[in-house]
Amino acid sequence: MTELAVLIGQILKGNDTLLLKGEIGAGKSYFSRKLIQSQQIFPEEVPSPTFTLVQTYETKVGEIWHVDLYRLTHADGLIELGLSEAFEDKICLIEWPDLALDMVPENALSVEILITGELERQIKFSWSCSHHWSDRIENISKHYIAN
Repeated sequence: MTELAVLIGQILKGNDTLLLKGEIGAGKSYFSRKLIQSQQIFPEEVPSPTFTLVQTYETKVGEIWHVDLYRLTHADGLIELGLSEAFEDKICLIEWPDLALDMVPENALSVEILITGELERQIKFSWSCSHHWSDRIENISKHYIAN
């Protein structure tokens, strides 16, 4: 999963949004942490934003917002977080995104992490705005097929 997170990090650009889905323990925070660290000029600790809700990082590809909506119980809290403004030009990694689905950009990439074994995960990508992600995801797929 680390290698995939690094590859995804390399293709990100401003206003990209990743919706990270999966049950508790699937690896959403781990995936986010590895992606963020791979894009930091000086890698530092990347804690889960479970209690802070949002952590921001300056990286080589722009500002990344790491958001965890697990503890948020009402959509009104999304406005206070400034999430709609972040979608305009920041890279947003959103764990537990269901509460925000009405406001996420249509070009968001859904990343579903499925537990298939104690140390095994399957990752599924889906998107509706084909021109935004198709070529980038295809290049990552080619990398995995070649290796």
